[in-house]
Amino acid sequence: MSETGNPSDLDHKTARIREHLNSALNRHGRVIYANSLGAEALVLTDIIWTQVPEIDMFSIDTGRLHQETYDLIEKIESRYKRKLRMVYPGAHSLEHLTALQGVNGFYRNLEARLSCCHVRKVKPFKDAVKGYRAWITGVRRGQSVNRARTLPVEWDNEYGLYKVSPLLDWSEAEVWHYIRAHKLPYNALHDRQYPSIGCLPCTRAVHPGESHRAGRWWWEHPEPRECGLHPRSRS
Repeated sequence: MSETGNPSDLDHKTARIREHLNSALNRHGRVIYANSLGAEALVLTDIIWTQVPEIDMFSIDTGRLHQETYDLIEKIESRYKRKLRMVYPGAHSLEHLTALQGVNGFYRNLEARLSCCHVRKVKPFKDAVKGYRAWITGVRRGQSVNRARTLPVEWDNEYGLYKVSPLLDWSEAEVWHYIRAHKLPYNALHDRQYPSIGCLPCTRAVHPGESHRAGRWWWEHPEPRECGLHPRSRS
């Protein structure tokens, strides 16, 4: 991970995020942040909980998170003296999924993996954002070709609300500079070459020269490597 960044530029970009978040509140009223617990999420968590607390926040426990991710949740809650709302997949849906494809059926093909993501992440997400008019994401353009096409604010047809992405123009270096400058807790897996952290075993460390998304669903071709919350953009 990189720890460089221009402090004055970062202060300006941080102020822009506050403006972006407040604008979303003023325009949409009910806004919620879907906290991925990744590095970018720590920046948004800090800004939202300390400066824009009117925005609600949740994270999804898919039932297959790394232990280091659970450790991070405890550290976040201890730092801010707040409980992070956790959302879980439905027990009946999980039972049905494993009955159909087994515990590790997601390895078989893309359809099986997307079914697992749908039950463990997409459906809980849909339930969590019901009644809100906009949701906040931590995606950055530099994360993937697909995410490079994302707009700062766009209508999300899949979920029927606006999608707001205030970190789009941040670099990885700027994210880590903010984390270091504010002494934020972060997932220990980042120090072991995990730039993107999701479920176990669907996330691995990346090798030198690989893209940051290479560790996600590493047995698949690069193109479909999204969970469904951020579907591929149509060209």
